[in-house]
Amino acid sequence: MVSPTRTTHSTPRTTAPAGRSAALIAVLGALSAVAPLATDMYVPGFPAMGAALHANSTAIQLTMTTFLAGLVAGQLVIGPLSDAMGRRRLLIGGTAAFAALSLACALAPNVQTLLILRLLQGVAAATGMVLARAVLTDRFDGPEVPRYFALLAQVLGIAPVAAPVLGGAILSVTTWRGIFVALALAGALLTVAVLAKVPETLPPQNRQSQGLANTFRTMGGLCRRRAFMGYVLVLGLTSAALFAYISGSSFVFEHLHGVSSTAYSLIFATNAVGMLIAGFAFSRLSRKISLNTMLTTGVAICGLGVTGQLAILGTAGETLAGTWASLFVTLLGVGLIFPAATTLGQALGRTAPGAASALLGGLQFLFGALASPLVGLFGETSSTPMALIMLIAVALAALALITLARPWLRHGETLTDN
Repeated sequence: MVSPTRTTHSTPRTTAPAGRSAALIAVLGALSAVAPLATDMYVPGFPAMGAALHANSTAIQLTMTTFLAGLVAGQLVIGPLSDAMGRRRLLIGGTAAFAALSLACALAPNVQTLLILRLLQGVAAATGMVLARAVLTDRFDGPEVPRYFALLAQVLGIAPVAAPVLGGAILSVTTWRGIFVALALAGALLTVAVLAKVPETLPPQNRQSQGLANTFRTMGGLCRRRAFMGYVLVLGLTSAALFAYISGSSFVFEHLHGVSSTAYSLIFATNAVGMLIAGFAFSRLSRKISLNTMLTTGVAICGLGVTGQLAILGTAGETLAGTWASLFVTLLGVGLIFPAATTLGQALGRTAPGAASALLGGLQFLFGALASPLVGLFGETSSTPMALIMLIAVALAALALITLARPWLRHGETLTDN
């Protein structure tokens, strides 16, 4: 059983010069952005990819599925490994591998090769995402921790919005292969940034010393902790709602409501701003309000948004303003849930930050990947399937919050206090 008490760390925390801490946070934020950028940047190039590789749309879409599979598996393996081996070597290797694999994707001669490369690229991209959270947990303590996790959550909110726009801009001057070249350059720059700005934050005396098997047993111990798994499930199920929105919203707004692709981009960006506003509010209020209270508030706001959407559909029918407003409210809730659940989960898993980060991030993307295709399976004549899938996911998140996390017990709070 993993002890809820914190371990003794010999590395300094929150005592580094402000400039050095800011540079570290900036690099960790960039590492967190790699996976969502690699997921969505090449989407505008799908038709051209299919023509160039002589592949149908299903095969091209499968390249995203294999990437997400690698992203989930990579986090679940690399996180625990880092608790035994340290963070820095894995980060350097992962970012360098991401750069090399991105370049290989740009040179892929056929879709079969691209599928394999995208799987491996997902594993490499997982390194930055899972270890950014672990490094934060190693390096910082006290009331600043929620603010830093809020910054990482905001990056995850911005990157999926920016990725297709960046991809479209690259396509305006080159082919789809140029998108992967751009990702390779980003990976190379990140490798240099890690070498320059990310120190080893887990010294040998604090590592899991009983072998890799014990490291993975530690992950099993985390899975048996009721409160920790409550936060993991709240985060994962909320991600399922978010991915259902991401996969279904273009159809809802462009096909059902007839808005242009430019107008849809504006709607999508506005809703993303809602997440950023909530994340900013979280970072400002985390010193004054219980994290469990903000998590509960976020779940309640999400529930209000998705039930409001279904209520509008049942009364006024399909309305652009009603759908937009209800989704904006929903994403406000998501903007509170992500940093709150991540901070509390990492606090409870502080004795094994890599394993804790792996479970939080791995299930987050696993649930998201499972939810994404569900919207299209239930027809394309109404926005009800998207709203219903989002409601089910948020309702299950609320159930996990009440039955497992039990926020009134304030699990994880003492580990983020002074």
